[in-house]
Amino acid sequence: MMTWLERCGYVLGCWLSCPRPWHRMAAPYDEDVYGCLRPGDVLLVEGSSRVSTVIKYLTQSSWSHATLYVGEEQGRRLGAHPGEVFIEADLAEGVRLVGFEAYRGHALRICRPVGLSPMEITQLIDFAHARVGYRYDLRNLLDLARYLMPLPPVPAAWRRSMLALGSGDPTRAICSTLLAEAFQSVHYPILPIRVAGHRRLFRRRHYTLFTPRDFDISPFFAIIKPRLVGGFSPRELRWLEDSPAPGIAAPVASES
Repeated sequence: MMTWLERCGYVLGCWLSCPRPWHRMAAPYDEDVYGCLRPGDVLLVEGSSRVSTVIKYLTQSSWSHATLYVGEEQGRRLGAHPGEVFIEADLAEGVRLVGFEAYRGHALRICRPVGLSPMEITQLIDFAHARVGYRYDLRNLLDLARYLMPLPPVPAAWRRSMLALGSGDPTRAICSTLLAEAFQSVHYPILPIRVAGHRRLFRRRHYTLFTPRDFDISPFFAIIKPRLVGGFSPRELRWLEDSPAPGIAAPVASES
């Protein structure tokens, strides 16, 4: 049985996770994205929820959510239902397996770790999967309340740190902590801190300080653009002014 605080926190978490009513979905080549994914890839999502608006503002980024692609084969090994090929951390529902339908219609970006062996990718996925079912403590309503204001009036230098305020549980559901922990478990860098005076010696950032944007700007993740995979030629494109669509009259050259 939920206490009244847990019930209030769950309701508030669900409300924050709902899409904003005026948000218009954009569908940038969904199927191309899905066909390019490999196990271990991080998929960044430009979310449309109320909490996504706050995260994008605080991190000064288009990306408000990050999820780990495990693939069909790894999903079957883990006992996932057909189509459940992503592991994500949701504010209201906790860590769960979901299908691609959860992200269809949103702007997406594939961030691929480079140099991981198949065994390390399996270890990475197993680490994240071991946390499936973990639900976040939503009793601290003050932690959740910080996301009720779409544009918090805080200086730019403090915006990122605002995500780490409070008890931490609601922060873990939002700030890519699950993925940061998973990659750190196989010693893969995201945004490590260079030790002064040493070119190749680094120390880790604390996993609660990572946001979706960090996978995008990390020098250790390749950005995969599906339309360029397999080759692209700009000469294959047709332009409206060269070939008018049906019902649109071609421009008539004026006589001098």
